[in-house]
Amino acid sequence: MEGHLTFEEQLKQHQAAAKTAILAQCDRLATAGITFVAAHFDGSGDDGVTEEVKCYDSDVYAYEECEPVAHEASYLQEHFEALVPYGYENDAGGFGDVVLDVRKRKITVERDDRFEDYSTTTYEV
Repeated sequence: MEGHLTFEEQLKQHQAAAKTAILAQCDRLATAGITFVAAHFDGSGDDGVTEEVKCYDSDVYAYEECEPVAHEASYLQEHFEALVPYGYENDAGGFGDVVLDVRKRKITVERDDRFEDYSTTTYEV
């Protein structure tokens, strides 16, 4: 039907709106001394979870290597979740981070996919 968006088109629009909303907070976050805001996601077996958004005042961001600082950023949760890659929880699953670099006003998504593999050897004895 004409006038109806496909799922992919709706997803792109939703993600564009989320990106705009997140970037609009950069001045506010910078004023509070925040350098990075991140949400970690992890999933497998068709189930997944996105952790709460956390703020950092470090020079770099690395999951579980940087200590978050106390700063209320839950108002960004929905926007960060909109940027989590679709389908990351399927099969063996995937994990990663959605990260806002406040200084650069840049959002990156790092996704790592798990996979299962095996090797078969056949021989006659």
